[in-house]
Amino acid sequence: MAEKVTLIMFSGDMDKALAAFNLAIGASSMGMEVSIFFTFWGLNLLKKNEGPIKSRGIMRKMLNYMNRGGSKRLPLSRFHMLGLGKWMMGKLMRELKSPSPQELLTLAHQSGVKFMACTTSMGIMGISKDALIPEVDSYAGVATYLAEAKEGRVNLFI
Repeated sequence: MAEKVTLIMFSGDMDKALAAFNLAIGASSMGMEVSIFFTFWGLNLLKKNEGPIKSRGIMRKMLNYMNRGGSKRLPLSRFHMLGLGKWMMGKLMRELKSPSPQELLTLAHQSGVKFMACTTSMGIMGISKDALIPEVDSYAGVATYLAEAKEGRVNLFI
């Protein structure tokens, strides 16, 4: 039986997403079973890059308008500087031919990394399944994540 690695992706920041996907791809390449549980701001990585997000209620509509998400819109956790820091980071990454968050997300999924979207966070934030990318493997709550984590040799919170 393969060793398991679980990650909780709580952050929606680009640099943290890069780290999470690199760890997931690395573990998968070592033959480990990997799952990422996306919750709260981490769900931004799973939001589609195009189209509006439909939500019920004025507060959820406002939240999704202000917090559009999508792998192409992620801010930096530090030195974002109204997008200038993100632009600089992207330029440096392209110079080194480093993959973008979108490319890493695709590579992780192709490597067998399982993506779980937190249904509780989706409900609170007014995010429907339609707003998320098709690569989401399952929609689950904390109990499902904990069952995975209980069997995990490595459990990380990002």
